[in-house]
Amino acid sequence: MNVPMTTLDYFDRAVDRYGDAVGVVADDGTEYTYGEFAERVYRLANALAERGVERGDRVALLATNTHYFLETLFATNLVGTVNVPMNYRLTSGDYGYILRDSEAVAVIADFELAGKVEAVRGDVPTETFLGYRAGEIDGDWEDYGEALAEASPEAPDRPEIAEDDDATINYTSGTTGDPKGVVRTHRTEHYHAMLVTAHMELRDDDTYLWTLPMFHCNGWGHTYAVTGIGARHVCQRAFDPGETFRRIREYDVSYLCGAPTVLNRLIDHHEATGTRTTGDREVRITTAGSAPPAATIRTVEEAFGWRLLQLYGLTETAPLIATSNSPRRLAAGDPLEIKPKQGSAVLGTEIRVVDDDGADVPRDDETIGEIVVRGNQVMDRYLNQPEATEEAFSAKVAGYFHTGDLATIDSHGMVTIQDREKDIIISGGENISSIEVEDQLYDHPDVAKAAVIPVPSEEWGETPKALVVPREGADPNGDEIRDFLRERLARYKVPTSVEFVSDLPETATGKIQKYELRQEYWEGEERMIG
Repeated sequence: MNVPMTTLDYFDRAVDRYGDAVGVVADDGTEYTYGEFAERVYRLANALAERGVERGDRVALLATNTHYFLETLFATNLVGTVNVPMNYRLTSGDYGYILRDSEAVAVIADFELAGKVEAVRGDVPTETFLGYRAGEIDGDWEDYGEALAEASPEAPDRPEIAEDDDATINYTSGTTGDPKGVVRTHRTEHYHAMLVTAHMELRDDDTYLWTLPMFHCNGWGHTYAVTGIGARHVCQRAFDPGETFRRIREYDVSYLCGAPTVLNRLIDHHEATGTRTTGDREVRITTAGSAPPAATIRTVEEAFGWRLLQLYGLTETAPLIATSNSPRRLAAGDPLEIKPKQGSAVLGTEIRVVDDDGADVPRDDETIGEIVVRGNQVMDRYLNQPEATEEAFSAKVAGYFHTGDLATIDSHGMVTIQDREKDIIISGGENISSIEVEDQLYDHPDVAKAAVIPVPSEEWGETPKALVVPREGADPNGDEIRDFLRERLARYKVPTSVEFVSDLPETATGKIQKYELRQEYWEGEERMIG
């Protein structure tokens, strides 16, 4: 039997099996059963339809970790439209690009964030603007709450949705500077959420705390998985370590996720305050982005009493493709050697590490190659970028997605990332295109040449550093350069330091040799990444 797999399977199961159970706790503490949550989803779906939003349209969303983020995700999929969650740390120019590239017909935005969309309103094709607490937004925005109150609470008629229909478009930094729209179908989202449920050990009695941004790969798939398994979402609008520990105790949280920088901030707060780290239940946390050092793992597991899981992937893979959460391996070896690895392939997923000719490297945990992956959770395509899509799936090995991560692989199939092939810096879980930053640097009148590279950071894993050759006769200042970039880039993309140099090493064709530049700053480190 072949039954189409759609994201609505997760919504329907929650409503059918757990309709009378609390499913969502809003940031302000308001509780919604899954039945009440479903009614709000139906109202939003009907409100969008009344405003002319139709099957196949794109609806953009700009919000932090809120109940209305979850409502929008399921409401858009319910009526066959495509959800476009946007990173809330970007600039107005970024939002203009995304809204134009995705051709979004509607946008739903939080009152604290809507101003950045309002600034580009005249340059985008979007016609419907819904704002949460619209009275606090400058501009002509309809109020989200009023729209729901006026709409029907009845379940809307569902169009026929195929599993290969687009479900979400997640934008990630591209190596050429412009963000790439990662198109994920109902099938890829459905399959990925099942993998998250299995490998992250989700159960219906779990309480999940949202410290991970929901827009990141749809919350690493937990928006769907936590709902479908019938667990409870606890929303936290903005990450704050003290508030995180408070909610863990108040709601007896059993599971949360966060990049290593989240772990570091929790550790700092705990060491400063001695606050209690759990409620009555055991806590597990999944981390990704970069492998935490042994000292971090030891503190989280011994001082906090939590169990740490490692996840590896990319926006293009939703992200889960590998995990070091292997009880057998951990029991047989040193956990502090195994847990920092990116891990081995999850169910139904094939991971290979290949050389420049596409041949598998030896499984000796020493030879470096690029990670390529094949699985049902991998994206369908890059939106409007067929050439980039073709390259991503055929550069070295046809039919595999090329991650750009350089790694070793051991005899158990566990991979450990050593370097990156793409010009991407991952700082605190956020992707930064070094080329995008360099393009802005070259607009500065005092910059003759520039290179942006990752350098080690205890707090963020790695951060961008700008190496600048000044124009002849110019005497630029590092702080002034950074102020210049802050006006053009999202704050997290601005280099944490600027160093002025007399020249930059180049190849015979004039390409700057970033590998050579990075070596100086990563000397003594085991790997060339954070």
